[in-house]
Amino acid sequence: MYLLCSIVCSTLIFVIFKLLQAYNIKTLQVIVVNYFFACITGLITYGGNITVNNTIKSPWFYGAVFLGFLFISIFFVMAKTSQQNGVSVASVASKMSVIIPIIFGIYVYHESTGLQKIIGILLALTAVYLTSIKSASKIDFKKNLLFPIILFFGSGIIDTSIKYLETTYVPENGIPLFSATIFCIAAIIGVCTLVIKKELLITPRAFVSGIILGIVNFGSIFFLLKALDHELFESSTLFTINHVGVVMLSTFTGLLFFKENLSKTNWIGIVIAVISIILVTLT
Repeated sequence: MYLLCSIVCSTLIFVIFKLLQAYNIKTLQVIVVNYFFACITGLITYGGNITVNNTIKSPWFYGAVFLGFLFISIFFVMAKTSQQNGVSVASVASKMSVIIPIIFGIYVYHESTGLQKIIGILLALTAVYLTSIKSASKIDFKKNLLFPIILFFGSGIIDTSIKYLETTYVPENGIPLFSATIFCIAAIIGVCTLVIKKELLITPRAFVSGIILGIVNFGSIFFLLKALDHELFESSTLFTINHVGVVMLSTFTGLLFFKENLSKTNWIGIVIAVISIILVTLT
């Protein structure tokens, strides 16, 4: 259930960004408001006493600061990649990064590596690629490699760091506070960016959109952490299912609600995705 909720929330993030573009709402302002309300949601969800001193002294605090900086930085890299290399390249670079936490889980936590699971993971990577690309897109990784490479490693490091900190330092009842701290750091950095860009006067539509996005964004991280805390799945299995699930649900959402077209390549990717999930889940 936690994994399913994480997939739904992650997909809703893409839907919200699509609507922001349709209604010409300033994305950067929405992102900053979103981080503040994601932080507030985490603080409300947390049941214990909260003090600045205790939060700073928490063993996971500096990891949360690192993740907060990485969260908003990788978003800007994603935007830059989309502008210079195209949306397809940005999508493929970010989603293919699932291989990093998978390898981390196998080598650090000695998770299982049976033939069926390896085949499933390889099929999942293939499915992510085939489902993400558009028929009219020409993906040229030889041109402007810098931002796609940063996006690939940045997205992978985020997932890997979340798993490591959750496993090593974050207690089960501390997940909401840990998540809230990450979003708080990202919000502070975002405000500084708005000040530099002289866009601090937030419009009402951006404010409301940011509230909605913040709740959904918090849910995507909170439910992912809760799923990682469960003993049912190894992290390599969970990240594979999560990424493929988001790609599939996002694809069908675009097809049903935004009238996006799917090529034969996309449909092949969806079929392969289903097969990969079955193989990895039943390992």
